[in-house]
Amino acid sequence: MIAAAFLATSVLNRRTTWHRLLLFGIAFLFAGRYIWWRATSTLAPPGLTFDFLASGSLFLFEAAALVGSLSAFVMLTRTRDRSPDATENLGWWEPGPMPKVAILIATYNEELEVLERTVVGALALRHPRKEIFVLDDGRRDWLRDYCGRMGVGYITRPDNKGAKAGNMNHALALLDASPEPPDFVAVLDADFVPHRGFISRTLALFRDPKVGLVQTPQHFFNADPIQHNLGLSRSYPDEQRFFFDHMQAARDAWGVAFCCGTSSVARFSALKEIGWFSTDSVTEDFMVTLVLQEAGWSTAYLNEPLTEGLAPEGLKEYVTQRARWCLGMMQIARSKVGPFARNRLRLRDRWSVIDSVLYWTTTFPFRLAALVYPLFYWFANVTVVDATVPDVIRYFGTYYIWVIMALNFVTLGVVAPVLTDVSQLLGALPICRAAFVGLLRPKGHPFKVTAKGGDRSRVTVQWALLAPFAVILALTLIGLTIGILSDRFAFYDAGDGKAVVLFWTLYNVLVLTFTILVCIELPRRERHIADTPERAELMPDGGIPQEVWLVALAQDRVRIRGADCATGARGTLRIQGVGDVPFLALSATDDGARLSLMPDDAQRTALLERFYADGEAPGVLNIRMAALVEGITRRLSFNEGPR
Repeated sequence: MIAAAFLATSVLNRRTTWHRLLLFGIAFLFAGRYIWWRATSTLAPPGLTFDFLASGSLFLFEAAALVGSLSAFVMLTRTRDRSPDATENLGWWEPGPMPKVAILIATYNEELEVLERTVVGALALRHPRKEIFVLDDGRRDWLRDYCGRMGVGYITRPDNKGAKAGNMNHALALLDASPEPPDFVAVLDADFVPHRGFISRTLALFRDPKVGLVQTPQHFFNADPIQHNLGLSRSYPDEQRFFFDHMQAARDAWGVAFCCGTSSVARFSALKEIGWFSTDSVTEDFMVTLVLQEAGWSTAYLNEPLTEGLAPEGLKEYVTQRARWCLGMMQIARSKVGPFARNRLRLRDRWSVIDSVLYWTTTFPFRLAALVYPLFYWFANVTVVDATVPDVIRYFGTYYIWVIMALNFVTLGVVAPVLTDVSQLLGALPICRAAFVGLLRPKGHPFKVTAKGGDRSRVTVQWALLAPFAVILALTLIGLTIGILSDRFAFYDAGDGKAVVLFWTLYNVLVLTFTILVCIELPRRERHIADTPERAELMPDGGIPQEVWLVALAQDRVRIRGADCATGARGTLRIQGVGDVPFLALSATDDGARLSLMPDDAQRTALLERFYADGEAPGVLNIRMAALVEGITRRLSFNEGPR
């Protein structure tokens, strides 16, 4: 199987539909073969026994999760790249007037450091016929004054009804009543900075008169909690890369890509036709896609890095965000555009919603079940899997190898089994709660904002999140020890059950260990750093100017190589595209010095544009195995090392 996987990846093209169909078709066959074996050969004998209840219920958890995986495999058999269309249709409105674009930046409690990046990036957009509006549901005087200084619009309202959707609807109604409403509306979260070509590239796809909305991927310039707390910010992609870089492109090929809120542009007339954004779900973005589709408008996905934002820096915020997404999807499933409601949606749109519901309602319960069920074996001698080791290798091993190979082939390597399990396990409890509460009681849930910014300078242990995993890990280790030392609790009466559950348990120990490490949040430093060395001129006060290399340039500090600079020395540093920036030397290094930068307002704006509005996708786009192993090793040794 490993040889076949290597052979397949060497001769197939990941962009060719029939090649992808072949890969996932084979995965389907192995999945069917595996689940048939599980159903017919691995369950305890039927009856009112703990063995049958345990093995049967685990099988149902696994089968449900497998259905969700198979739906995703079908989705991934296609992919679409709209970049050639965007290039071909740039400026399609000429010689007519350039479309007017309103850029809406919704905010509630974000601090100035977060907001100013987005405002500066919006002002730097190449599209000249634009208006920028900050929609402040926090009603803050300092933000109103800042918007006035920057020359952008400031809109507030007397209440926060409808949360983010209500905030945008209020602004859209005001724009509709203005003498010249916009032709298009771009939506940016307060922490998402557009690249200079964001508007021009997305508008190109609106040449198709049926396109009502264009979504672009969300890239992040900082590490998410998993990357940061495991020391993998330079070796492992953020958790959203699989979805935005690959799943959304696959959905677009099926015609079911959906709006993800920020980093999207919508046709103003289309939004007006459907009555703006729906407030029936806390994920108004997915819902607006379905309502637009029901009205005859389509959603296009442009898979280009045209914005970059701030990933949740804290684990609590990370989990809260995903639980909100889950709750919102359950609300949509129970809404007028749900898959079983009487509406005008296509079958593929209904499948799109069902696919998302399956992901939230099957993946995370199975992840928890996989941790708990081995304990039944170790402590109560309950048969959870009745199988031999050769059969496990023959049926599960072949399926697993092929699926991992296929996923990493079509995604260029973003799937790491243990780390994927960790990312799902972290939010499993609140997500399961949100899934079933949302299905049973979809109304009346408040919108929970994902907090950004704040002090991240200390080690913080998230005890509430860590405690359940610590308890399960302790029980797992106790059960494992008992099983190794004694056969009184764990017998050999379930095939090679003890060996099978032993391997399963050791894997769980590994996953739980990493999960607990992620719950210990490490201090964070600068969120965005330009690491590519570049030439600059160091001009110390009273000294001789010298050519130096800039390393790890940030907004307020830099490390230089190639020149000595005594601690406390002052001067200016000439940075290309920024100017002569005053500095104070903080400390000497082996090959240079660390400097504190003191830019004026214009230089600060230039630095913000340079960090966020220019360049390609930030972050890591696929796994770098050598660096990943090094990072994991360093973290397990409790040596944080350079970050």
